[in-house]
Amino acid sequence: MAACDARNRLDPNQTIVDGQPVPKELAYARRMTEMLHRYRPESGELLHLAARGQHIERWTLPRDAYPMTRPGYHQWRTRLKTYHGEVMSEIMQAAGYDAAAANEVALLVSKKASATDAQMQVLEDVIVMVFVEYYLEDFVAQHPEYDIPKWKDILKKTLRKVSAAGVEGLVQKVNLPQALLPLIQEVMQEGWA
Repeated sequence: MAACDARNRLDPNQTIVDGQPVPKELAYARRMTEMLHRYRPESGELLHLAARGQHIERWTLPRDAYPMTRPGYHQWRTRLKTYHGEVMSEIMQAAGYDAAAANEVALLVSKKASATDAQMQVLEDVIVMVFVEYYLEDFVAQHPEYDIPKWKDILKKTLRKVSAAGVEGLVQKVNLPQALLPLIQEVMQEGWA
């Protein structure tokens, strides 16, 4: 975890946490860890490492290095996931973990673990919870051109990634953005299957 934090501390992008500037991906990694503790405190060490390394060194592969098209976005996301897995495997092996443990975390972080893998689902749940609590409101503010039906569609697509336990976690464990609460509640009542 310390090695992950050391890497993410180098992020030149800053965000404000409790009134203080913090490297953006370091803040994200800490939020992932905190949310995992909040949601599934019994989770094992490897899942905690996967949560901490979810966006490791993300700034090193900027979005604008890929075509600003839908296929370009998917190319960027695919490369990011692979890169995060490679970096986590390298960090873990340098810290003395065996290849099997490093590979397990790399599969989780790169989203190459089986869709039926329980740890993969918990990680997906936590990713959505962190997004909703910390990033959704800013994302909405960045897209004033989107109308209510578009936001409903985005929320429904996001919630499709979450397990039934994750939905319960969203309601019980996440500080939902108050300004968006009516929209979130409406989508949850309508369903998203």
